[in-house]
Amino acid sequence: MEFKIKNEIGTIYISEEVMLKVVGYATLECYGIVAMSSKRAKDGLVEWLGRENLSRGVALRAVDDMIDVDLYIVVEYGISVTAVCKSIKEVVKYKLESMTGVKVRNVNITVEGIRV
Repeated sequence: MEFKIKNEIGTIYISEEVMLKVVGYATLECYGIVAMSSKRAKDGLVEWLGRENLSRGVALRAVDDMIDVDLYIVVEYGISVTAVCKSIKEVVKYKLESMTGVKVRNVNITVEGIRV
C-alpha cells in the first residue's frame, strides 16, 4: 500500500515500509519502551523485536485521507503504562504528520508485555 499526498505542484507517493519505520523509530524514542512486539497469528506467541524489525510491531490502516496506527509494545516494569502510552500517542502522531504530511486519525496501542 502506498500513501498519496496531493498538492498544487503534484503528487507524492510514500511507501508503507517508510511509514512503518517512521512510526517504529518514533515509538522507540519514547521513555519506558523496551521493545516492539509482534503477535504471530498461527500460535499466538509474542515475538520481541529489536530495531531491525520495527515494522512488525506496527500496523497501518488507511481511512479516507487519514491513517490509523496500531502498535504492539513491551514496556519497562515500574513505569506508568498510561503515561507511556500517552507519550507514544503524542510523539507518533507528531512525527508521522510532520515528516510525511499524512494526517493521523487514531493511534491504538496494545501492551504485549512488561520486562524488568
